[in-house]
Amino acid sequence: MNRRDFLRAAGAASAAAVLATHTGTHTARAAALPHIVYILADDMGYGDVAYLNKDAKIPTPYMDRLGAEGMVFTDAHSGSAVCTPTRYGVLTGRYCWRSTLKSGVLSGYSPGLMDKARMTVASYLRQHGYKTACVGKWHLGLDWATTDGEPARDGNVDYARPVANGPTGVGFDYFFGIPASLDMTPYVYVENDTAVAAATGRIEGRKGTAFYRGGPTAPGFKHVDVLPQLTRKAVDCIDRHAAEDPGKPLFLYFPLSAPHTPILPTKEFEGKSGIGPYGDFVCQVDWTVGQVMEALVRHGMAGNTLLIVTSDNGCSPMAQFDRLHRLGHYPSYHFRGYKADIYEGGHRIPFIARWPGRITAGTECGQTICLTDLLATAAEIVGEPLPDNAGEDSVSILPALLGKANAPLREATVHHSINGSFSIRQGHWKLELCPGSGGWSYPRPKEADKLDLPPVQLYDLSVDIGETTNVQDKHPEVVARLTALLEKYVRDGRSTPGVHQQNEGITSIWGPKRKPARRG
Repeated sequence: MNRRDFLRAAGAASAAAVLATHTGTHTARAAALPHIVYILADDMGYGDVAYLNKDAKIPTPYMDRLGAEGMVFTDAHSGSAVCTPTRYGVLTGRYCWRSTLKSGVLSGYSPGLMDKARMTVASYLRQHGYKTACVGKWHLGLDWATTDGEPARDGNVDYARPVANGPTGVGFDYFFGIPASLDMTPYVYVENDTAVAAATGRIEGRKGTAFYRGGPTAPGFKHVDVLPQLTRKAVDCIDRHAAEDPGKPLFLYFPLSAPHTPILPTKEFEGKSGIGPYGDFVCQVDWTVGQVMEALVRHGMAGNTLLIVTSDNGCSPMAQFDRLHRLGHYPSYHFRGYKADIYEGGHRIPFIARWPGRITAGTECGQTICLTDLLATAAEIVGEPLPDNAGEDSVSILPALLGKANAPLREATVHHSINGSFSIRQGHWKLELCPGSGGWSYPRPKEADKLDLPPVQLYDLSVDIGETTNVQDKHPEVVARLTALLEKYVRDGRSTPGVHQQNEGITSIWGPKRKPARRG
């Protein structure tokens, strides 16, 4: 769809839109484009959002309102069941297993993962007139300066010198946030390319739901204050944009630090859910979403903003499932597994989109979509196609958002577990190339090996959404077809039409090494 067709389909009849269509000027085009605000929760399950789960025990009024005013996707997925690889896919439109990271996640000291030459959603949108900002948890690596020239580690980081290969190196005009997950050292804020304060102190680690690792920390850094601080910074970003660049569209990528561990709701949210700290923390995440919604309204931006709220993977067992289940709350809804797993609970996630006047309010979409789809969607909104070496696994969901998708958008969707196990989903069939969960739920990889389970699993999700009955022996033709398609996706360096691209390092769809993976 070209830009003129998009504007017609979207019903954009403003003078700015007409001017942009006919003059083609950069300024006018930018003025006609929507703001895009993308909120990525951390470890929030599909069943945690009341609008998606009528039996949920956690009140989520802001996300419920967003669903009532927009569209909910019931078959949305992250490309991976853990943090770093999903974030890579969101920003690049490329499955992370094509990069150098084949399993697990990065640490707070890891070097930058993304190739500086690779297009991202931020760099693409900035080229087309957007102001771009990232506020929140980065977790894609930073090239820290060190005192000894060796790789960054606890004790040798020179916090006075700029970091490289971070958000501002891949297309963001502004960044404020934390290097990695909030349970990973170093505990510092980074603004643009510099640590706000050096990690001159140390903090002891904690266990339980408030888990975090011990190590270097900046003076005054408190874990419980991080979500409120990030929320203020995101709202400030919207305030500043409205004051300084009202004629430009804004892309705000807001990856939250919560409800990931440490599960530490602030005092005003303690007890709010009635089901414990995790439920209270989800309430606080909902409040954060609400603060962004209110900021957009306050500046008259809500009517021209595509606002998306989603999550990077399923809920973590650190939420204390036994307790939640006893109280009738199921973060994974009726899906099997949770964060880290190849099962649906690992990667099927909430996804809510609102765009007044474009998305029909109160609608539901059953299309299979993936978080890698943001880049292609942005490109169709802008009206300029992506080059062959960008967004290799990204498919525009704009037709679905506008209610015009009459056929499946994606040929198939690939999933990845924490230990590097593959799965491919096409229609109602889901093939998993591992004998167990590939993650943290039963059977874990070593348990699956001892049980001598079949090396592949095949589930018919149309009749077995809980993935309880492996039918791989009854449908060998489906196993063969999906295996061949996955091998093609790996071989081609892409899962979308286009010129062959290279993966970074050899990628095998079979047999990840059995070794512990870092929790992310």
